[in-house]
Amino acid sequence: MHADLTLNLAALYGFLLVLARVSGVIAFVPIPGMAAGPAASRVVLALAMSIALYPVWPRVSMESPGIARLAGWVGTELALGLTIGVAIAFLLEGIQMAAQIIGLQAGYSYASTVDPSTQADTTTLQLMSQLFGGSLFFAFGFDRQVVHVLARSLETIPAGAYRISGPAADAVAHLGAQIFSTGVQLALPVLALLLLLEIAFAVLGRLHTQLQLMPLTFLMKMLAGLAFLAGIVRFFPAIFEKTGVLTFTTLLRLVGS
Repeated sequence: MHADLTLNLAALYGFLLVLARVSGVIAFVPIPGMAAGPAASRVVLALAMSIALYPVWPRVSMESPGIARLAGWVGTELALGLTIGVAIAFLLEGIQMAAQIIGLQAGYSYASTVDPSTQADTTTLQLMSQLFGGSLFFAFGFDRQVVHVLARSLETIPAGAYRISGPAADAVAHLGAQIFSTGVQLALPVLALLLLLEIAFAVLGRLHTQLQLMPLTFLMKMLAGLAFLAGIVRFFPAIFEKTGVLTFTTLLRLVGS
């Protein structure tokens, strides 16, 4: 007995549209080590997430929408996925900004290492902050929030119906502006300590002009900055969580929840 294999074109079109939306998100979601891994792992992750979202796949009413219309729908879905992915990527950039500010003022920018995820030179403090932020991303369950936002967007935004509007662009731009404010908020205590050290050494050098304080200043700034950063790093998760809640609340409102 021969079995006939039938392929539902409507389901296939729905799968392609979901895959395009999921791929746009995965391209920017801050998964530690994902960029350094093989490209096949990202493909498998996108396929697995698309299949997991099967209950909310869009139902394409047209049996044959045409190549041009289907390509337009895929481009629209990819744009929506990229919008969500970029907004989520902003979440990790706040910690990166803080590490950049602290590293520049404390002197850690003079030494660099190879970032295993991008194969580019980066400061040690930035690399540590990247791994720390990725760990917080999963510790607070934001990976589940990504799936929730995707599922909600599939329920509220039909296939090919997404349009980049003014409010959506303003919302994403506002999340981008949070990078600087979060970075400064995290780095400000260390910057204040380093400024006090600079003033103290400047006064000491003024009183004792024969002392060579420049090498000592550089060393003390690095040690004091690292010690103080180790003391206040316990406050980073609370700020990261607050920023993450704001990010996903904005995304849920963006997709019409």
